[in-house]
Amino acid sequence: MFAVYAARIDRDQPLNGLELGDRPAPEARSGWSVVNVRAASLNHHDLWSLRGVGLPEDRLPMILGCDAAGVDEDGNEVVLHSVIGQSGHGVGPREPRSILTERYQGTFAEQVAVPTWNVLPKPKELSFVEAACLPTAWLTAYRMLFTNAGVRPGDSVLVQGAGGGVATAAIVLGKAAGLRVFATSRDEAKRKRALELGAVEAVESGARLPQRVDAVIETVGAATWSHSIKSLKPGGTLVISGATSGDRPSHAELTRIFFLELKIVGSTMGTKDELEDLLAFCAATGVRPVIDEVLPMDRAREGFERMESGELFGKVVLTN
Repeated sequence: MFAVYAARIDRDQPLNGLELGDRPAPEARSGWSVVNVRAASLNHHDLWSLRGVGLPEDRLPMILGCDAAGVDEDGNEVVLHSVIGQSGHGVGPREPRSILTERYQGTFAEQVAVPTWNVLPKPKELSFVEAACLPTAWLTAYRMLFTNAGVRPGDSVLVQGAGGGVATAAIVLGKAAGLRVFATSRDEAKRKRALELGAVEAVESGARLPQRVDAVIETVGAATWSHSIKSLKPGGTLVISGATSGDRPSHAELTRIFFLELKIVGSTMGTKDELEDLLAFCAATGVRPVIDEVLPMDRAREGFERMESGELFGKVVLTN
C-alpha cells in the first residue's frame, strides 16, 4: 500500500528522512481493527519523529501520522484515538503508553491497524477531513483548557503562538466555551486570523496584555515562557504541552511562581473519554477545526514543508 514514512533520522534536516512509497499493509490480529484511512492530519509530532524524538532508528521504517478518520472493516465511519497502551486494550496490560508512530505504524497510509478499543464512531455532522484534525492537536487543547487549566465560562486565557494546531484549537474552543481569549503571534496576519476566530485581543509576542489572565496555554516553550508567567493572575495556571522553541528558558521566573502561588501543569494528548466529549462538543455546537490546507497523500512532502516553515494557520490534512 502507499504510505508516507520515516526511512532515516536526521536531527538537523528532518525532511531528509521522509519517504513516500510502498509499505506492507497491516495484518488483522485479535483485538485490533484495520481502518481504511480517508483523511489524516499532520502534527509537529511527525517532524519530531523524523528527528528521532520518541522514534529510535531500530524501529525504522515507520509510517508517520497520529490522527485519522476512515472506515472500519464493517463499513462504519470512525475516528481513531492514537494513544496506545494506556488501558491495556489490544496490547499487553503492562505496556507503557505511546502514541502511534512511536511503537506502531501510523496513519499516513491507505490503511492503519489499531486496538479496536481505540476506534470511535465519527459523528455524522463532521466530515472525514474535519474529524481527522481532532485526535491530537484539538484533543490536546481540549484537555489543556477544560481538564488541566480548569477554566470556566467568563475566565480569561492567554494562548501563545497563534497559528499552530493546538493554539488555534484553544482559541476556537475557548471562544465557544465563553472564555475571554487573548492570543500572541509575531506575525500580523496570524494575529488578524486569531481575532477572526474569536480572540478579544491579539498582540505581538512578548507584548503586555491589557489584563492578567486566569490561565495560559503554552506550546512555544523557551521563547514565551517568561511572558507566560508574567501574564498570570495570582493563583493562575500555566498549562504546557510543547516547547517548539526549546525547553530551556533563560529565566525560569521561580520567584514569581512561588510568590504568586502559580501552578505549572504538564499536559499530553488526552483520554479516549475526552476525545468522545470533544467530538460531541463539535457536533453539537457547530465548532469546526481550522484547516490550513488539504492535500492528497502523495503530496505529503508539501504539507511537511509548510509545517516546518511555520507559515501555516491551522491543520494540514492528507486525504486518500
